[in-house]
Amino acid sequence: MIQRPIGVGLVGFGLAGARLHAPVIAATGEFRIAAIMTSRREEAHAAWPDAAVVGDVDALIGRPEVDLVIVVSPNPTHAPVARAALAAGKHVVVDKPFVTDIADGEALIEQARSAGLVLSVYHNRRWDADFLTVRDLLQSGALGEVMLAELCWDRHRAAIKRGWREEAQDGSGLLSDLGPHLVDQMLQLFGHPDAVWADIVTQRAGAAVDDYFDLRFHYGELRVRLASSTLVAAARSRFALHGTRASFVKHGIDPQEAVLRAGGSPDQPGYGVEDARDRGMLTLADGKGHTVPTVRGDWRVFYRGVANAITNGAPAPVDPADALAGLRLIGRAREAAAAGRLVML
Repeated sequence: MIQRPIGVGLVGFGLAGARLHAPVIAATGEFRIAAIMTSRREEAHAAWPDAAVVGDVDALIGRPEVDLVIVVSPNPTHAPVARAALAAGKHVVVDKPFVTDIADGEALIEQARSAGLVLSVYHNRRWDADFLTVRDLLQSGALGEVMLAELCWDRHRAAIKRGWREEAQDGSGLLSDLGPHLVDQMLQLFGHPDAVWADIVTQRAGAAVDDYFDLRFHYGELRVRLASSTLVAAARSRFALHGTRASFVKHGIDPQEAVLRAGGSPDQPGYGVEDARDRGMLTLADGKGHTVPTVRGDWRVFYRGVANAITNGAPAPVDPADALAGLRLIGRAREAAAAGRLVML
C-alpha cells in the first residue's frame, strides 16, 4: 500500500511541467516530487533540490520511490511514456492532449484497468473560475434554455515560436493545444453533440501548423461554437451564453495560469480569485443586467482527486474515456473541415 506523501516522477520540465504541474502538485500536500526527467538539470535541481534529476524515462520509471508518473513531455511521446509507466506498475497522469492516436488511448485505458492502476488526464480547465461560474449558472436555470453558447480563446502571436508545437507533426497546432480544453468544457456543460461543422486553417505567414479554428456543434436547436485564433489582439468574450431568459457574457482568462507562470504558488493568498472588475455580465430579457461573482478556481482539486483515487480507490478526477471522447470529436471536426460540410455524429 502506498504511504503518503505519494512519490511523483515528472517526465518533462518545460513551462507546463515546471510551472503548471509541479507547484500545483506540491501545494496539495499529498505528494512529494521524487524525480524529474529533463535536460534542464540545473533548473530542476534548483527548484526541487530533494528530487532526483535523471536524463531518460527508464531511469525515472525504474525508481522505487516513484508511485505516480506525470507525463508532460511533447504530445507524440504521451502514449509510449504512459505505456511504459503502466507496465512498470506506476499510476499515470497525462497532460492534454491525452494521445495523438485514438487506438493508443483505448489501449492505455485497458492496460490501466487490467493492472488496477489509476490513469487520468490533466483537464485542469474543469476547475477554471469562469468555467465553474458558467456551470453554476446553467444549473441554476438563470439563463433559461440555452440556444447559443460561444467559447472562445484568443491570442496574439504573430511570430512563429521555436519548438515542437509549431512543427508539422501529430499533436501540433492550435487545435491540438487549446481544442482539447474547449471540447472538454463543452462536453461537461452540454453532453455529446449531434453534428459538427468546422473551419481549421493556417493564417500566419511561415506557419507550418493550424493557428485558427472555428468549430460549430449542433445539439438539436442549440448551437455551440468553439473558436480560437492566434491573431486577435482584442480578444473576444471567453464565454457567451444566450438563453430564453438571459445572456451571460464573460471576458478574460482564469487567473491561475498567470500566477503560476510568474513563479507564484497556489498556496499564496487570493490564488484562483478573480478581480471583481473582470466579473461576467448577466443580462435579462428586458435589458437589465448585473455582474455575477466569479467562483474561485482551483486546479489543486484535480491532484487531490488523483491522491484520493490512488489511496482510497475513488474514481479518477478526469476519466481518460472523457478525454478520448473529446479527441474523437476533434478528429470528426477535422473531417468536417476537410470535406467542407456538416458531419453527423
